Amino acid sequence: MQFTNPDDNDNSNIEDRRGGGGRKMAIGGVGTIVVVIIALIMGKNPMQLLNQVNNNAPQSQQQTDQPYQESAEEKQERLLAKRTFQSCDVVWKQQFGQWNKQFQSPVLVMYTEGTQTACGNGSAAMGPFYCPGDQKIYLDLSFFNELATKFNASGDFARAYVVAHEFGHHIQNLLGYSDKLDQARGRVSEKEYNRLSVKLELQADFLAGYWAHYAKDLQKNGIVINEQDVESALNAASQIGDDQLQKQAQGYIVPDAFTHGTSAQRVFWFKKGLTTGDIKQGDTFNDPSL
Repeated sequence: MQFTNPDDNDNSNIEDRRGGGGRKMAIGGVGTIVVVIIALIMGKNPMQLLNQVNNNAPQSQQQTDQPYQESAEEKQERLLAKRTFQSCDVVWKQQFGQWNKQFQSPVLVMYTEGTQTACGNGSAAMGPFYCPGDQKIYLDLSFFNELATKFNASGDFARAYVVAHEFGHHIQNLLGYSDKLDQARGRVSEKEYNRLSVKLELQADFLAGYWAHYAKDLQKNGIVINEQDVESALNAASQIGDDQLQKQAQGYIVPDAFTHGTSAQRVFWFKKGLTTGDIKQGDTFNDPSL
């Protein structure tokens, strides 16, 4: 995967909190990874469960005036995340203009270990996430290494897919799809709420593919990808399906507890966005098969 004419001097809507006084999160004797796995098994929102634990746990502040000293590998990871984010921003700004809709750019926040968000305490163990409360995408770059080592999903386009998926959640927020879950919270059964969550996540996968479809045509902040790149992204999508994660965590699957969709579903919707480039094809909320 290559980027066409990226502007690496443009840091607009990029917030780098690495090593800059981020909050170190104590879990009170319960490992954060364990908490996240428990949340996935129970069909809960990992952020909500982590916040419940952290509310009763001691926290310490680490303040420093020294700029973060990144390694050569971290620099490449930062540039990839930044370039993907900027490419997404260009594509979606163009699309919203064609739809005569107002577009508001999100912010990409890079941090280490833990940070404060408008949605509560953010933790690197949760993986990348989008907070609609402040319209920011939160990313600990160490997740890219975890993606390769733990989930066997390596390659630059696999990493770009992750960023584009979170950007997709911002698009859902702007288009009002996220409101469907907010309106359903507390009004429907846990099983039905999980089903709506799956629809939201699969649509974000579609939007990630949709970005790649149009980014290939950009003269600036575009991408050049081949079949191997596409396979790496499809592999990443398949490795983080609910069925795959539940099998790893407990040895069996509980479909009613799915919150993100199966591996096959995630691959299908990402590929659908990538190949069609038709926003009407991504209405997961009205798809009778889901």
